[in-house]
Amino acid sequence: MPTKEDIAAFLKAEFPQNKVTVEAVGGRGATVVHPVGMAELRPGGTVSGPVLMTTADVALYVAILGEIGMVPLAVTTSLNINFMRKPSADRDIVGVCKLLKLGKTLAVGEVSLYSRGDDQMVAHVTGTYAIPPRR
Repeated sequence: MPTKEDIAAFLKAEFPQNKVTVEAVGGRGATVVHPVGMAELRPGGTVSGPVLMTTADVALYVAILGEIGMVPLAVTTSLNINFMRKPSADRDIVGVCKLLKLGKTLAVGEVSLYSRGDDQMVAHVTGTYAIPPRR
């Protein structure tokens, strides 16, 4: 199975616009971090919803790749987010993913999002990925 470094290199090559970094992968899960700067904020001094959704989506993708290998065409089929509290404008966003089901054609997971250094969740995300047939 791919290592954290393998997946990070793949993301850098295939999604160079992506700001998310991989902190850990394995054990049917992953931890990723999205840096927060002025470009990630919205009026009111909070992290934008699209940044939170991106972090969760990448966390799911990384967790799946860590289990099935480098399958670039695994794609998001649904993503549901519950915003729970205002993220800190001066802290990176951490996404902690746990895969709930990993089948041949679908994977389901949940991601808890935090402001780095704070143990109170800022959002909870569930998502499903379609996995293409593997040869």
